[in-house]
Amino acid sequence: MFLRIGCLLPGGFRLKQERFNKSWMSAGDISSTGLDATLRRSGWQFRWILSGCSRIGCGRTEASAVSHATTRALSRIGDGFNAAEVDLVRVSIYPGFRIARVTAHARQISEIAA
Repeated sequence: MFLRIGCLLPGGFRLKQERFNKSWMSAGDISSTGLDATLRRSGWQFRWILSGCSRIGCGRTEASAVSHATTRALSRIGDGFNAAEVDLVRVSIYPGFRIARVTAHARQISEIAA
């Protein structure tokens, strides 16, 4: 899971986050279903948007190829969405470099209107 920088979460909700790039934070090992359940208990919602985007990236290592592909996929998530879920990562190995394909889906976290 990735949260856009500045994504609001329910008060008291602690989620380990690490900066991924200038626009996104990695939300650690929490699953989308776990995040959804926690948000709903707090009176918030986690909307699932079906459309996704798939991008490739290359690097000398698997980690760098995945990072490049993830950055490219997240850059295609519209500004109106404050979360994204990566659900597919495939890496092809070639002599001296790796190519990764990452698919990300837009998500939206918001408070349920009363």
